[in-house]
Amino acid sequence: MLFPSGIFILVFLPITLAGFYLMREKMPVRALVTWLVIASFIFYGWWRPAYLLLLIASILANYGGAWLIQSTDGARRKAVLTIGIILNLSLIGVFKYFDFAISTINNVSGSDLALQNIILPLAISFFTFQQIAFLVDIHQRKASLPDLLNYSLFVSFFPQLIAGPIVHHGEMVPQFSKLKAARDIWQDLAVGITIFIIGLCKKIVIADQMATYSTRVFELAETGTPIGLIAGWQAALAYTVQIYFDFSGYSDMAIGLALMFGLRLPMNFASPYRAVSIMDFWRRWHITLSRFLRDYLYYPLGGNRKGTGRRYANLMIVMFLGGLWHGAGWTYIAWGSLHGAYLVIAHLWQSVTSFRMPRVIAWSLTMAAIIIAWVTFRAESFDGAVNVYTGMLGLNGVETPVDMIDKSRTIFISLALIVFCALAPNTQQLFRAFKPVVDEKIEDIPFAPLRRLQWTPTWWRATLFGCMAFVALVLSWVTSEFLYFQF
Repeated sequence: MLFPSGIFILVFLPITLAGFYLMREKMPVRALVTWLVIASFIFYGWWRPAYLLLLIASILANYGGAWLIQSTDGARRKAVLTIGIILNLSLIGVFKYFDFAISTINNVSGSDLALQNIILPLAISFFTFQQIAFLVDIHQRKASLPDLLNYSLFVSFFPQLIAGPIVHHGEMVPQFSKLKAARDIWQDLAVGITIFIIGLCKKIVIADQMATYSTRVFELAETGTPIGLIAGWQAALAYTVQIYFDFSGYSDMAIGLALMFGLRLPMNFASPYRAVSIMDFWRRWHITLSRFLRDYLYYPLGGNRKGTGRRYANLMIVMFLGGLWHGAGWTYIAWGSLHGAYLVIAHLWQSVTSFRMPRVIAWSLTMAAIIIAWVTFRAESFDGAVNVYTGMLGLNGVETPVDMIDKSRTIFISLALIVFCALAPNTQQLFRAFKPVVDEKIEDIPFAPLRRLQWTPTWWRATLFGCMAFVALVLSWVTSEFLYFQF
């Protein structure tokens, strides 16, 4: 079920909210948790009900594994953890990477093994990684096993199920017991609806509109049509804006939806185009994935504790696997490896010089690196990526021999939006006073005049956001998936 769709906004969400608020007055917490679990299962099973069985089986298997780990000691405890991780990764391997492995073997060996055309279950990477982290924390005695009902909600809570954030048990499970606690639930509802509308507008009004200027060029690039200078930059910059507002929009909508039920998700998006280094970018982009890769992969590999060479090797391994996590394709692996190389170069720079670049130059270089990498991330093949890169370098001339592609104004609009993303306060900053996320480390708005934009409940703001919601709903008659749904 898509957030920006009529069935979700006009049917599923009102029914789920009404049931929750009616039950909250007279029913125990356990009934509220049960209601949210049922709603989350319906939400997940709407597209392909058969895969709901896969989600439930994953929850039951991992819960049983966590119980065994908590109940045993010594070598058996570690063995159960190892088996649990292998089974989880095998699940992803079969559904997400099996056909990719077959096609790679065919390309390398010249064989003709048949592809199985396995349909990727939504959210499999997200709920699997989340449960792997829980098993590791149980093994390290950093967590205790909740009851099955609370665990099911922790894994399946619909606002964050499909595309994150990858939540930590310590952030969510304690909140479930406080669903009836005395607090301003109506304020949470108002703030949640407003943040949801902001995310909806980011997705529908900006991301989906910019997609029309990037998709056509990348499609032409795959056919071998020479991409000109203007079209190359149009595609790269438009996609840079598209993926930002698509993922930022989803993150806002997830946070807003959770708030409507009095729950707070961790922040997953903190103005990444404000970054002045590639390290800063990864502290701001998909924060919970970066946290997972750091805590459950980079540190176990040794982190920076085993020498400089090993540190750089670990960075490359982590980013290689981070790219592979995003998709079963060599272009994703190349994107992750490119970011790994960026990180190595940035750390090397810091180790050999204390010179600090002017902030504007550091930001410009960081954004250039990000934009260049997004081309590989978006392209369906290396040939397509090379075609776009060739166009960006002007090696195919200025024009593309297809009508209605070269639109230089799109380049200026994209650049203006990128600068806007760097300077404007983000959603969490606008709602900082209401603590919209579980983290309280939200940056204050640095420029005093912009602090006047911080949200307060007024009639004129309610009218404004109501109009924004209406416009977004009108434009959403053709719904499109969030980009991160495919991961």
